[in-house]
Amino acid sequence: MVRLVSGAVLAAVAFAAILFLPLVALRVVACLVAALAAYEYLEIAETPIRAIVLAVAMCWAASGSTVLPGHVLLTMALLWVAAEVLVSNHTIQQAAAGVFGAAYIGMPLGMLVAIQALQGWPATMLLIGTVVVSDSAQFYSGRLFGRRPLAPAISPKKTVEGAVGGVVCGTAFMMLVGAKALPFVGFGPLLVLGLLVVVLGICGDLFESRLKRAAGVKDSSSLIPGHGGVLDRVDALLFAVAPFYLFVRNLS
Repeated sequence: MVRLVSGAVLAAVAFAAILFLPLVALRVVACLVAALAAYEYLEIAETPIRAIVLAVAMCWAASGSTVLPGHVLLTMALLWVAAEVLVSNHTIQQAAAGVFGAAYIGMPLGMLVAIQALQGWPATMLLIGTVVVSDSAQFYSGRLFGRRPLAPAISPKKTVEGAVGGVVCGTAFMMLVGAKALPFVGFGPLLVLGLLVVVLGICGDLFESRLKRAAGVKDSSSLIPGHGGVLDRVDALLFAVAPFYLFVRNLS
């Protein structure tokens, strides 16, 4: 019951924010989510917590109307690593893990806001809905038909049958709802886009599971009752955002 109630509250808050907040406020919310998720990641990875600042900066930059050029982002990352190693006396591995976490979390959450700026809330809800439908279908398909483990060393409960159910249902959702949210896009491109979003979402889920398993923790935190941490809730979305963002950006 706790999981159900907290999930319903989260969904309502997210929907209200996407539907009613102006873009500037939505960028602030995305940066707050990025800060919370980055804190959880940095705790798991045992890297300097101050990399939260870099995650928020990358989220704010990616959520703007124009994305920072690659060379600017690379320069930011190199300067951060240099400062961590030379000034703070951290290892290169710790510094690099912090930069990776900032990019892994900050950039996709910023892109999510950029999607809304480019195509409006229907596109944002289409992406999130596809990930949610895929995730739910994986769970129920796995419970009903699951026999073969998908990645037993990373997430023992995930099955090949569950993944197939998630791919089929998530892609179908992208095609059917996408025809309404993006009426100028044909079924062919939506099919390819749906497959990319869903498959990368599954990879994002497994990636975060691998991080937690390496750290010996079950959840990224206990912030959300019955759901774990913020990173646990957005793990699939972090990998799924990029292809959708690139797609809608090319439509503009």
